[in-house]
Formats: sequence, structure tokens, C-alpha cells
Amino acid sequence: MRSRSKKAIANISTSLLLQLVTIITGLIIPRLIISSFGSGVNGLISSINQFLSFIVLFEAGVGGVTRAALYKPLANKDIESVSRITKAAENFFRTVGLIFTGYLIVLSLLYPFIVKDGFNIIFTLSLVLIIGISTFVQYFFGITYQILLNADQKQYFNSCLQIIAIVLNSIISVILIKVGAPIHIVKLGSAIIYIAKPIILYIYVNRNYKIIRNIIPDDSAIKQKWDGFGHHISYLIRLHSDIIILTLFANMREISVYSVYFMIINGIEQLILTLSSGLEATFGNILAKEENESLKRNFSIFEFVSYSSTTILYTCTAVLIIPFVKIYTHNITDVDYIRHLFAYLFIAGHALYCIRMPYYCLVLAAGHYKQTKKIAIAEAMISVSVSVILTYKFGIIGVAAGSLCAMLFGMTSYMIYLSNNILKKNFTSFLKRFCICIVNCVLILSLNKILNLHYVGTYSNWVLNAFMITIVAIFVTVGTGIIFYTEDIKNIINIFKTLIRNKIRKQPADF
Repeated sequence: MRSRSKKAIANISTSLLLQLVTIITGLIIPRLIISSFGSGVNGLISSINQFLSFIVLFEAGVGGVTRAALYKPLANKDIESVSRITKAAENFFRTVGLIFTGYLIVLSLLYPFIVKDGFNIIFTLSLVLIIGISTFVQYFFGITYQILLNADQKQYFNSCLQIIAIVLNSIISVILIKVGAPIHIVKLGSAIIYIAKPIILYIYVNRNYKIIRNIIPDDSAIKQKWDGFGHHISYLIRLHSDIIILTLFANMREISVYSVYFMIINGIEQLILTLSSGLEATFGNILAKEENESLKRNFSIFEFVSYSSTTILYTCTAVLIIPFVKIYTHNITDVDYIRHLFAYLFIAGHALYCIRMPYYCLVLAAGHYKQTKKIAIAEAMISVSVSVILTYKFGIIGVAAGSLCAMLFGMTSYMIYLSNNILKKNFTSFLKRFCICIVNCVLILSLNKILNLHYVGTYSNWVLNAFMITIVAIFVTVGTGIIFYTEDIKNIINIFKTLIRNKIRKQPADF
């Protein structure tokens, strides 16, 4: 059996590869859509995807609660309990799938009248139905098995499947766009590819887990679902509310602008979050076995790596994003894509989300949904209220400011909760990390200004500048890490040394 450390590394590695593939393909397809169909259609697709994502609301937090409930029986190899919990989740998600069917039909009928840009009703209605197909299949068939594999520290399998699906989808989309197929055919090709994923998941779980099918479901295992609902609402609003608000108060071209920046900034975020996606199950396993010293040591490492990667990647993004967008949207004139203030506010909000993630990840691993649901609800309320008020007057700048305010509140609140509860750690240690992160950002930006890296409008020159500023960012961040977090760096080095030694000896390594 794979050790925790080897599984964590496999999860992180495949998740990292997934995000790189997602970023690369995410840059290719929207650019083709914008150039072939216009910014309005690109904005329309982004808007439809966000309205369809409200299916997450019906999940009511069951995904996270189920995952937390599975950690202990999986660690104890209690297949009966695993089967009961899985059965309860499966029943719930099939109900969600049926609810989504009704939601999809209603949305397809109403959405054409919400859009302000004058698209044909049949054009919009049919596009909603086509894009919604793959979402329906995922919730009706595949999501329970995805949760099971993630809880068993086998997220790498899900990631590999998603990579294959994304690559195939991109190839088919590029071919269809190049031969002049209408956007409906392009999206139908995507839907067919993504339908195959839950089918493969079903086959894999049936072959590798002795799940008892005819068993009474353990509905008590997901009894925290309404406590998890607050967290789910917060997640839903944070990820999907911006485009909903822009659909109501702006137009499809502004949504296209938002989606281009979101594609880049969210891609960087997902690279950083591969750490949490690979480690939440590991921390759940550690907590289930009550290994307190291991928890503190490894959480400190997680925190250090998360802060360091956020500092490096998002400071570089702040320097490089406007030059990149200038190249990416060259010769596109139907809307102005160069929005400096929006970009910087948006980057700051996403950076705070990544800094917040280690604390939130440990809360989920510990199953503390009820204890922290008020934080999640307050975070969501701040995001929506500030975004609506400011978007009405300032457009897309408003949604960026709303997210920034919500993330600042959430980060501080989860820091305080962990310091008083799970880790029993002084709050000043969290505050120290955050202040060092700010100092690092200022140093990196100052050095960039001193080096005077002028931008020239080609991809090759942009890559050269990106390489140079990244080297500066790594030098500064690692340098301060050596000064302030020597113990964390030593522990990281020791983990890799142990892994290398054990690989040579063909023995399992552990945290």
C-alpha cells in the first residue's frame, strides 16, 4: 500500500500537471472563440457556465462532509462503513441530478430574456441545454466516486482522467472551430467528451473497491450537511457570483473581459491550490489517527510552501498580466481588455484566498463545519453586498473589490479559529507569516522597478521578462525563508531525502 507521503506527492504532482494543462488549453480555446465568434459569444458562454454552476448549491455541502466522514473508515479499512457512507452520498447526488434537470429546463427558458446583448432566443436556449448536459451526467453518476477516491488519497486518478478529458476536448474544439463549425457543435463535442469521465470512474471504483451495493445507507454520516451548507454557499458565491452580478448589471463584452483575467489569475490560483487538494485527505488521515506532533510539523510545512508559492506566483502575475493581455487580445477591438485597477484588485483577492487556504483546508480535514459555518456565511454576505453596491457604479472593478474584502475577512477569521482550537497556536505566528509575505511582495516589486524590465510586444520577450522576474521572486522569497523559517526548510529537505533513500531501498516513506 502507498504511504501517505507518496500518495500526497502523487496527488500534488498530477494536480499540478492538471492545472498546467488547464491553463494552457484555457488560453487557446477562449482566444479562438473570441476571434471566431466575438467577445459577446465568449461572454455568453462564461455567463451560462456560471448560471449552471449553481447546481453546486443543491449539493448542500455534502461533498466535503462525505469526504470527512470517509477518512476514518478508510484508514481502518472498514469496508462496511465505507459502503454505507458511499450509498448515502450516492442517493443524495442522484436526487441532486434530478433537481438539476428541472433547473436546467427552467434556466434554458428564462435565461434568453436575462441576456442584454440581443442574442436569438433559440440560439441561447439551445446553447444552455448543450452546455448543461455534461454537468447533469457528472452529478447523476460520477461525483460520489470522485469523493471516495479523494478521501482515499487517490486524487491522482481523478486528475489523470481530467487531463485526458481536457486534452481531447481541446483537440476536438480546435478542429471544429478551424473547419467553421457553429458554436453549438463545438460545445456539443465538449459535452460528449466529459460524459465519458463518470463512466470510467464507475468502472474503476467497482473493480478496486469491494463496495457493498445492497446495503442500508448511513444517512447519519452526512448529518453535518446543513453545517457544511454555509461553507458551500461561501464557495459558490466566491467562485460564481461575479459573472452572475455582471450579467445583471453589465453586458456580455464586459463578462468576456472578466473571463480573460479570471482565466489567467484563477489558473495561477489552481496551481497553488494543488497543495491543499493533495493534502486535505492526508491531514484527515493524520487527525483520524490523532498524530498531533505530525500534524503541527506538517501543517507548518504546508503553511510555508503555500505562502511562498503565493508570494512568488502572484507578485509575478501583478507585473506580467497587463503585458500578457495586450498580446493575447491583439487586434481584438470590440471591447477594451486593458484594465489595470481591476487586474490588481483581482490578483490581491485571489492571493488572499490562497493564503487563507491552509487554514480552511485543516478546518475541512477536521470536520469542523458546524463550528465555522458563521465565518463562511459572513464571508459570502460581504462578497455579495460589496460587489453589488460597487458593480452598479464601477462595473467589473466592483466584483474584484467585493472578493478582496471577503477574502481578507475569511483569512483573518480562520487564522483566529485555528489558533484557538485545532492547532492551539499563538495568533501572532500566523500574523508574522502574513507580514513577511507583504514585505516579500514589496521587495520583489521594488527590485523589478530597479531592474527596469521593459516590455516589448512579443511572446518571446514576455517569456524572457517573466523568467527574470520569477528568478528575482524566488531569490527574495527563499532568502527570507532561510532567515525566518529555517526549521520548515530543514523538514522539507528531510522529507525529500527520506523519499529518495526509500525509493532506492524500495521501501515506503511516510511523513
